[in-house]
Amino acid sequence: MKAYDVAIRGAGIVGQSLALSLARLGLQVALRPDPARAAGADDVRAYALNASSVALLRGLKVWDALPPQAATPVYDMQVQGDTPGSRLEFSAWEQRVGELAWIADAAVLERELAAAVRFAPHITLTNDEVQAPLTALCEGKASATRAALGVNFEQHDYGHRAIAARLTTTLPHQGVARQWFGAPDVLALLPFDAPQPEASYALVWSLPEARAHELLALDAAAFEQALMQATEGAAGELKLATERASWPLMHAQADAWCGSGWVLLGDAAHVVHPLAGQGLNLGLADVVALTQVIEARETWRSLGDEKLLRRYVRERLAPTWAMGQVTDGLLRLFSHEAPGLRELRNRGLSLVNHLSPLKRWLTARALDA
Repeated sequence: MKAYDVAIRGAGIVGQSLALSLARLGLQVALRPDPARAAGADDVRAYALNASSVALLRGLKVWDALPPQAATPVYDMQVQGDTPGSRLEFSAWEQRVGELAWIADAAVLERELAAAVRFAPHITLTNDEVQAPLTALCEGKASATRAALGVNFEQHDYGHRAIAARLTTTLPHQGVARQWFGAPDVLALLPFDAPQPEASYALVWSLPEARAHELLALDAAAFEQALMQATEGAAGELKLATERASWPLMHAQADAWCGSGWVLLGDAAHVVHPLAGQGLNLGLADVVALTQVIEARETWRSLGDEKLLRRYVRERLAPTWAMGQVTDGLLRLFSHEAPGLRELRNRGLSLVNHLSPLKRWLTARALDA
């Protein structure tokens, strides 16, 4: 029987990235796909990736293999509050960076990672149970292995759903990401170059369950009309280019991220609201941190040594907790319709928009996750 150094459960973006990262250290990796990930409808998800995530994927020889229309740069971001004049704007030029983020096609990214995994000499794809000093759980928020270990996944269900789709528009997106805080819904249009180059968006619309189901029940024309009303035509005339997908939203964190011989990464460890677009960035930052901890370990220390794995947890716990608090706090702030609070939060948006040092600090945190 082949000897493995690390067994990874879950072959999504985080699991495949971890497998490639550890294989580059010369470790023998067994990668086991999650049996729950069955083929279904076309994947319409798109991810906002920060500079750190792109650097990881480029180092794994995956980023530069993406087709041109699978990744679109974001040069500016406009956030609109729920009163006229309340606005927050971010610019790559102000931050002295080439772009604020990249919007990547989730399905294409997974496909290119899978291709890299197939050609990696130290990675074995298997559906069998294997023995290894370390098991990394990348199975997502519904991880069965995490539950079998007795780890409590403390979650708060928002009672909201996300609706995702691909859209085309009559106006060029010009690399501008747009977001509307509509109290209580949050609508984001992420610039994309497919199916229509320079005139497409990836939609992520977070709404209360009842309203989300109402919108999902509408035909295409009625849904497009609801989109136009929510965006007031600022992004041009929006048309559906794909079917709509939907999933429930939550804020969650495991009460333990590691133990003797096992460790959690990505959504198996933490889940945040998508309003800041940082969920996958947090997971890929987990990959970077765990890889660095393993690379720097003492030669006599086992890969599954809990003291070693705690170094990874200490590095990742604070930034992940902070991002969770930010997204949770923003959602709660804009979910309340009390007139006084409404005026306060919108004044806050406008105030931040005029404080360049604070904007630079916020952007730097998002770029690094």
